[in-house]
Formats: sequence, C-alpha cells, structure tokens
Amino acid sequence: MASGKLAGPVAVVEDVAGAALDRLALTHDIRWEPDAWVDPDLLRHVMCEAHAVVVRNKAQITAQLLDAAPDLRIVARAGVGLDNIDIAAANAAGVVVSAARGANAVSVAEHTVLLALGVLRDVVAQDRAVRDGTWNRVPGRELSGKTWGLLGLGATGRAVAELLRGFRMRVVAHDPYVSVAEPWVATTGVELTDLDTVLGAADVLSVHLPETAETAGLLDAVRLAAMKPNAVLVNVGRGAVVDEQALADAVRAGALGGAGLDVRAVEPPGASPLDAVSRVLYTPHIAGITEESQERIVQLLAEDIEAVLAGQSARNAVGSVGKAR
Repeated sequence: MASGKLAGPVAVVEDVAGAALDRLALTHDIRWEPDAWVDPDLLRHVMCEAHAVVVRNKAQITAQLLDAAPDLRIVARAGVGLDNIDIAAANAAGVVVSAARGANAVSVAEHTVLLALGVLRDVVAQDRAVRDGTWNRVPGRELSGKTWGLLGLGATGRAVAELLRGFRMRVVAHDPYVSVAEPWVATTGVELTDLDTVLGAADVLSVHLPETAETAGLLDAVRLAAMKPNAVLVNVGRGAVVDEQALADAVRAGALGGAGLDVRAVEPPGASPLDAVSRVLYTPHIAGITEESQERIVQLLAEDIEAVLAGQSARNAVGSVGKAR
C-alpha cells in the first residue's frame, strides 16, 4: 500500500480507544465508526470491508453479518461477556473471536465491594440527606467477620475472593464448573458448596454469572426467599440472572437488606419496580470500566489483531478457532 501500512483494514464499531489501538493505527488502516452498532446498514457495510472488527457489548455480530464479511478474520471483544457475538457462527466461518477475559477483573472486583458497602452504609441516601441539610448519623453495617457468597468463580469472582481476604470474611461459593482441587481455591480460602447453602449463608451475595439457559432467572422469588432477611445482593454479572420484580418485592418487604446493581435485564433500562425501592443502588454497567482496565483490554486485543492478521494464533481466543483460516 502507498501508505506503507499492512493490508487488512480494522474496523472499530463501538466506543473503544486506547494507546494500543493508536499504535496499531501506525501499521494498519483503522476505520473508526464508534456509532456503527446503531445503524445495521452501516455496520454491515463496514464489516464487509474489514479484516478485523473491534466491538464492546452493543454491536450484534450475527451469523448474517459474518456471512456478509468474507475477509473478516477476527472479532475482538473489548470486555468479557460474549452475549452479542454468535460464537458458533464465527467458529463455522473460521473467524477468531478474541476477548480480554480477566483484564478487567480487578476493576469489577473493586466495584463489587463498593456496591456492597454503598448499600450497607446507605451511602446515596446519606449523601442526599446531608445536601438537604439533615445531619442524621444512622448506623450502617460492617463487612468484617461476615459471610460473602459468590455465584460464579471466573476471573471476577476470584478477584473478589482475593479482595475479601483483607476484610476477614468467610467466603462461600457455587460454581459447578470449578473443582475444589484447583490450587487457587485453597489459597483464597473459598468454600465451594451447593447453591442452596450459599444462598442461606451469605450476608452479601454477589453474582458473576453470564446469561445462559441455565442462569436466566436463576435468582427468582423462591431463591431470594432462601436468603437472610438482611442480606445484600450485588449483581455485576448479567441482569437477566435476577428477577427484578421479585427483588423489588423482597427488598420492599424487608425480606432482603438491599441490592447493588451494575447490570440490568435491559440496558439501558426503562421504568422498573426497583426504582421506588430504597436501599437499591444502581450503576450503569461500569464495574469493569476503569482507565487501567481499558488500557489492559485494548493492549490484549491489539496484540491478538496483529497476530491473526499476520497469520498467527490469538492468545485470547474464546471460540474453537485460534487462527483464522
């Protein structure tokens, strides 16, 4: 090419940026279309010409889009969840799917603890009260010495377990895909057990699960009723895991002590029964988004894009295809 750049355009179709992508732009043609996910026709047009595409969680990478992109070699996901990518179709097309799993685990873990403490100390209500001229020193609750339950022991669940060692908490967890024989289990002191035991023991329960056929609606009215009446639920996994109406009913009735939600069943959410319930703390799916995590994520994705476009294997491939055909 006259520009001296390598063949193989890279399309960025959501709001993803960072120093590693800037460096990649020195050697590859990059098309920046951060709003392409909003326009299906534009997204299709951009992908038709791309050898690599960078997405977050909004662009829906379907079998139809993959069929329309004959030169596509890699879909690089700036994040962890893969709900928006048809992995089976990518595998069939010989397209690598790369995700920076674990790169935002520390950020998610810190935010998980923040949400729990925010509810336990009723931080939002106290802030509003002070701004309104009220100085009411209402007692909160501590984490230290309590029991924390984890649903899901992927990178973020494990990172939470590591943080909680500093709070001197008992940590119980349920993940049918994790073996007690794994070395890190003993190191963190996590007690692996069944779901019912975790629900009944937890003073704080945090959800780190993807949305699957197994997990959708997992925390329904029956399972929420199995928790302690003052327990706090934190969801940083996927919104569909929790029945929002059942959660609102439980917190309103005093059957649960509150909830901290970074994810919702529909994002951005519309009106919810949770909106009028006190001791429910929202954040807009930002648990994994920090300056540090985004630089790590973009670095990993840029490395995988360079590797795949050079005919090598991606280190962070999540499908069955590690090297583009």
